[in-house]
Amino acid sequence: MTDPLTPPTDASRQSTKAPDQIDILAGARLRLQRKLLGMSQTYLGNRVGVAFQQIQKYEAGLNRMGSSRLQNIARELGVPVSYFFEEDERRGTEEAVGALMTTREGINLTRAFNSIRNPAIRRAILELANAAAGINNDNTVREETAGVEPVS
Repeated sequence: MTDPLTPPTDASRQSTKAPDQIDILAGARLRLQRKLLGMSQTYLGNRVGVAFQQIQKYEAGLNRMGSSRLQNIARELGVPVSYFFEEDERRGTEEAVGALMTTREGINLTRAFNSIRNPAIRRAILELANAAAGINNDNTVREETAGVEPVS
């Protein structure tokens, strides 16, 4: 039996526990929002008082964000703290957005679209993208484009 008053050894401190799913989700949302804003890990780290390596660990879900750190990060990213923990019906949408944000074109498209303030122009761009993708107004895929692989 281990003596509770004996300090742990380095071997007993090492954790083989995998990252928690909540930490992974929060990290993925941190990365997504940071990239949407065009913010570097270094810049965000400087703004919240940590090295960019720490931001990398947060994004990978390897390190947990304390409540005050999370509040500071949320403020810098312009989102509520709850943004990091919402796991709901948007999961499929988030996976699609995550895939989009892994490409330079996706990031640039998102930035450009977000900078358009005229709602009519935004709707016209959305209609154009849906037509090009073969998506109907009710978000179903047109039969003639179903199963067709997108061009990379």
